[in-house]
Amino acid sequence: MPAFRFFCVLPALGLLATACTSSGSEGDYTPKPKGYNRIDLPPHAYQQLAPGHPYTFQYSRHARVLRDSSYLAQPHWINVYYPKLQANVQITYANIAGKPQLYTKLLEDARKLTSKHEIKATAIDENILKTPNGMRVAVFELQGEVPSQFQFYTTDSTKHFFRGALYFRTATANDSLAPVIDYVKKDIVQLLNTLKYQ
Repeated sequence: MPAFRFFCVLPALGLLATACTSSGSEGDYTPKPKGYNRIDLPPHAYQQLAPGHPYTFQYSRHARVLRDSSYLAQPHWINVYYPKLQANVQITYANIAGKPQLYTKLLEDARKLTSKHEIKATAIDENILKTPNGMRVAVFELQGEVPSQFQFYTTDSTKHFFRGALYFRTATANDSLAPVIDYVKKDIVQLLNTLKYQ
């Protein structure tokens, strides 16, 4: 098939503006497979949370612990923030000793905060994780284009209520973030497996 060339000359400037070549091609066009951004993830490594909270756990050496600065924040609310991954695990804590109504409200809130994602979630998987320290943790894995892909809470029902949720500070689609989500989920499991109350 012959090649065609198109030229556009701007008369006022007397310059050649564009040159396009169109040629016929032989054979079928095969689309390229869907690609994802390359994300280099560091090896998992952990450190102990600094004293000063009614709980302790191990968290990633690639993360920083920041005080929750929202106007609703309570004294022991923190963020485990991964600067390079733009990932954030929000941790909330409440002392429920002698406060059965607060305990009931926190349980309801934990369920509501997960279920509010049902509109965008394609699935919500709930599991109970038993940690080496004997704690039972309710874990929720959310699939689809949801703002939080992993949530959890644990309580001894008498004194401590500990809740967390994973968020990303990026507009990248969750399917592209899948390796990072899996990476941070492993760190969260380590956090939960080493969680102790002071």
